[in-house]
Amino acid sequence: MPQPPALTPEQRQAALAKAAQVRRERAEVKEKMKLGLVSLSDVLAQAEKSETVGKMKVLSVLESLPGLGKVKARRLMETVGISESRRLQGLGIKQREALLAATDR
Repeated sequence: MPQPPALTPEQRQAALAKAAQVRRERAEVKEKMKLGLVSLSDVLAQAEKSETVGKMKVLSVLESLPGLGKVKARRLMETVGISESRRLQGLGIKQREALLAATDR
């Protein structure tokens, strides 16, 4: 098994701070979706511009939509033909259109 790269304490601290910032940004996007302040189409558009949002998993984004739980989100992804490990930046045009049509948000 490969070993992680040897980092200086400063590099390690910077990497931990960056990871924490990314987690905060993703949590903020999901919270806005839960509150209905941001729509799925907004998040998909943001995923094209922001690497942080683009690397979010489709399943976690769908679960953040009001009225869609874990079971409905998985069922929707199966219907559309999206793998559970797919991230927003990896969605095709037809998959995006199918998700928007199915959620009507």
